[in-house]
Amino acid sequence: MPIRTAVPPRVLTVAGSDSGGGAGIQADLKTMLAHGVHGMSVLTAVTAQNSLGVQGAWELPVEAVRAQYRSVVDDIGVQAVKTGMLASAALVETVAELLAATDAPVVVDPVGVSKHGDALLAAEALDSVRTRLLPVATVATPNLDEVAQLTGVTVTDESGMRRAAEEILAFGPRWALIKGGHLTGDAVDLLTDGSAEHWLRAPRYDNRHTHGTGCTLASAVASGLALGQDVPTAVESAKAYVTGAIRAGFPLGGGIGPVDHGWRTRPAE
Repeated sequence: MPIRTAVPPRVLTVAGSDSGGGAGIQADLKTMLAHGVHGMSVLTAVTAQNSLGVQGAWELPVEAVRAQYRSVVDDIGVQAVKTGMLASAALVETVAELLAATDAPVVVDPVGVSKHGDALLAAEALDSVRTRLLPVATVATPNLDEVAQLTGVTVTDESGMRRAAEEILAFGPRWALIKGGHLTGDAVDLLTDGSAEHWLRAPRYDNRHTHGTGCTLASAVASGLALGQDVPTAVESAKAYVTGAIRAGFPLGGGIGPVDHGWRTRPAE
């Protein structure tokens, strides 16, 4: 068998660890593998987490996060970066500084709370997300709870998603992807750069096992960008991937199970 010499696109995730394997770094790397890119990681925090919630979280020192990032980027290089759980203002500011000096598209998932409602970002870090992190984002991917945290806007319908996008774009990202999964009806998201609008709709599946959807979507977008897709194409592809992963989500433990990152490789039922 010939040895492969072609190097796949490289994508870096800067996020926390989910010991249950459904979200965080673990979900990011699974998603990247499913998209044919080489995933790399900068660990920002360690969580004790399972299907029932987050039992504990410990952030890493700024020096450890900076060293991981420089180690990967300076030697291996990146074609896209995705951020997730950053925990504190100090980590948000450190990561924002590193991203600003990196020539690659950045997907920011402004993680604030877990699927179970556990806080994953200190309240005092919100201003750093607004003023330091979002301005370096190519695409910001807040859900409606994160929109409310960052802007104070409560979205109850699709027209409210437009206002939410305007508020998020005002912080400086090139594109805002407002995720409307918490609304009723079809799962609808709005992608916009302030001029063009792309509404993405998918069926809502009756499956409670949706742990890791936000991490998975953002990582899929970053993978598409690393593969050379433009933002609308990368987001559309990511939406299709995460919809299939939600449909195939499976039970683990006694609570909310994960989406299935490998659904495309499973035999058809």
